[in-house]
Amino acid sequence: MKKQTDININKFLPISKQDLIDRSIDQLDFVFISGDAYVDHPSFGTAVIARILEDEGFTVGIIAQPDWSSAEDFRRLGKPKLGFLINSGNIDSMVNAYTAAKKKRSDDLYSPGGKSGFRPDRAAIVYANRAREAYKDVPVILGGIEASLRRFAHYDYWEDKVRRSILLDSKADIIVFGMGEKTIIEIANLLKYGMSIDKMTNLRGTTYASKTLDNVKNYVELPSFEEVSTDKLAYAESFKLESYEQDGIRGKTLVQKHGDRYVIQNAPQLPMAQAEMDRVYNLPFARDYHPIYKAQGGIPAINEVKFSIISHRGCFGSCSFCALTFHQGRTIQNRSQESILKEAEQMVKENDFKGYIHDVGGPTANFRHKSCKLQEEHGVCKTKQCMHPSPCKNLIVDHSEYLSLLRKLRRMPGVKKVFIRSGIRYDYLIYDKNDQFFNELCEHHISGQLKVAPEHISTRVLSQMGKPTREVYERFVKKYHDTNKKLGKKQFLVPYLMSSHPGSDLNAAIELALYIKEMGYTPEQVQDFYPTPGSLSTTIYYTGINPFTKEEVYVPKQQREKNMQRALMQYNLPHNYNLVKEALIKANREDLIGYDKKCLIPPRPPKTKAKKTTTDKSYDF
Repeated sequence: MKKQTDININKFLPISKQDLIDRSIDQLDFVFISGDAYVDHPSFGTAVIARILEDEGFTVGIIAQPDWSSAEDFRRLGKPKLGFLINSGNIDSMVNAYTAAKKKRSDDLYSPGGKSGFRPDRAAIVYANRAREAYKDVPVILGGIEASLRRFAHYDYWEDKVRRSILLDSKADIIVFGMGEKTIIEIANLLKYGMSIDKMTNLRGTTYASKTLDNVKNYVELPSFEEVSTDKLAYAESFKLESYEQDGIRGKTLVQKHGDRYVIQNAPQLPMAQAEMDRVYNLPFARDYHPIYKAQGGIPAINEVKFSIISHRGCFGSCSFCALTFHQGRTIQNRSQESILKEAEQMVKENDFKGYIHDVGGPTANFRHKSCKLQEEHGVCKTKQCMHPSPCKNLIVDHSEYLSLLRKLRRMPGVKKVFIRSGIRYDYLIYDKNDQFFNELCEHHISGQLKVAPEHISTRVLSQMGKPTREVYERFVKKYHDTNKKLGKKQFLVPYLMSSHPGSDLNAAIELALYIKEMGYTPEQVQDFYPTPGSLSTTIYYTGINPFTKEEVYVPKQQREKNMQRALMQYNLPHNYNLVKEALIKANREDLIGYDKKCLIPPRPPKTKAKKTTTDKSYDF
């Protein structure tokens, strides 16, 4: 089989004046400004939106990571005929720049050489204002995850206050929220035929500002910015009302007053049909970063996804700390097997493909179809979840179609192995009475270890997380080990665990530490809860209230306690000794300080050298 040669620069969208000359483009229809470096791959939102517009017949140029010190760089490709498209990149710019402890990160996987400093804080706001400065009369269309999750008044962790809608701070004309292909095509065509951007007030998947509600029908009014910024009960109520309407089939228009203006969210965009999804992923992506970054070490973010395949969007798992409900939504939208196999065939031909497909999945790998038949006509339930606190009686638990896809990929010439890395929802897997997928997962699709996300084991914490109980996880663990033993395989589980989530006090953290001790090894990585816009957990973090149950929830907010909870998850690392001891004393659990097998730490730091392991240094009791 003939391999593709080095990537031709002409496979990429224009990024310079010379590119426009080479393509005989006098004026671009759209200029796309992004906080990420330019990677032309279907895992990158900038590439997807730009390519779908190109497929519609529009010309699009990319200004990636512009110099934001002035408006000059925003004029690099000239004045766009129809509009500026702006996002901050694949990740919220504040999450990208700061840790959960609000410390500045030194790396950025979406920038040249993996180095930070190529984008500003609150990039969507900065870019939109600079674009407006560059050409005052050009429509500014904001999209991407940063804008999508900040379309209403929202709690901002980094400033520890409620900020108003990003629409107002950015001075953009309109926000495209959620997955924007269908919406941006509508906007582009309306602009092409002469409609002014300020007249586009009834498009699904958009948010705009208005001084009146004269033309708004059948809407739900949220508590105002002034109310939610001063009253935590009002904030919690607003989040609940917002959550109820995030469905393309039954969702209503939402209105939130900000001073003398209204921020108006139209109903979410309708889910994409399979043919629409296929169209997106069959577009002529170069599937790599632009060659201009090669001398700087490339763009590290491509490494994990270059040989991975997105099979679907959406997730009905609804974990509280995930904002996917407000962005991709709970409805699964999938590609056809034919489209996926076609992408795999293209992948096999690439020069650096070594025979390994790294992933076939989505937000949750084993959610390949809608959770129930009722969704097709009525949308997702307004006040009920599919999986929590227990699986809905209408939940369809079936891995057969996903398994048939994986089998076809495994048999493809040039493919040695097909891995699943995007995350398996283990409770859904346990609910499947047919063991065929479980068996083949262990036999064919794991590279020595499987990553799963129990997140915690304390009942009260799991309840706030929207996660299944410890008992469900332990059923899965037993079945996983039994299946591997039956297959003669020595494969491990790597559980993702989280500290300091709302609901977790020191006693819950100690309970988790004892479970980790019972597991017999120290996790290599632990994650502190990170309050980001758009999630239920962030609302609980800010208000101390679960908006759906109205119950008060304990929230660890002091950095010292957060440090203790984190240290307890790696209790046997020498540098954590003092924090762990402090936590145990504070929680009146001195019984766990000693030399007994049940103890977490000895009375004093060991004087002998700690044994080295492959992952960390642990106490030698």
